[in-house]
Amino acid sequence: MTRRTRTAGTVFAAVLASLLLSLSLPASPANAAARNPVVFVHGLSSSSSSWDDWTADFKADGYAGSELFAWSYDWGKSNATTAQQLSTKIQSVLSQTGASKVDLVVHSMGALNSRYYLKNLGGTAYVDDFVSTAGTNHGTTTAGWCSWIYTSCAEMYTGSSFLTSLNSGDETPGSVSYASYWSNCDEALTPDTTAILSGATNVEVGCVSHTDMNNDHGVYEQVRDFIA
Repeated sequence: MTRRTRTAGTVFAAVLASLLLSLSLPASPANAAARNPVVFVHGLSSSSSSWDDWTADFKADGYAGSELFAWSYDWGKSNATTAQQLSTKIQSVLSQTGASKVDLVVHSMGALNSRYYLKNLGGTAYVDDFVSTAGTNHGTTTAGWCSWIYTSCAEMYTGSSFLTSLNSGDETPGSVSYASYWSNCDEALTPDTTAILSGATNVEVGCVSHTDMNNDHGVYEQVRDFIA
């Protein structure tokens, strides 16, 4: 074999080895999806399954299942405790996806633990868009039925010390884009306008029941467009 032949063979082997190595390496953050993963947070007496309709809608609109994270938690505990767990969950999602931020979509009491995370646990650095659907942002007197049983429910009652602290100062901190979707006939929120957040895009969606707010397709389309 001539020197030229041996040299060409060596170069080819090196190029082939480099190509095979690049194919075996995991995707870097630079190759991560351009859009944010979506984390869904349910409310009182609920679970991650309450988001089944919307996760199906997101998939129908082109999202991959690996971009959608419906999360379950122990809803009877303090919203501050849940917020700590949410922080851990979001860090896990970021590590798993290679994204730098998530979009946070919440329902009912999920607005309280999620907003606590944003305000008190540095969450504004990791959330791009925050969407509250039928959020109990300023409390509701209907929480009276369970306030003596569950800490989270007592915190959700109108005028609680938890709500007073949560809503003191800036209700929409950081560079996060905030939206709140609320119904004018929400049987669980008294008054309905308790869902409104100062500094957010607040949208009245008409008469949609509290339990339907996070599976109604018309509301979904507005939420999808907001985080797009």
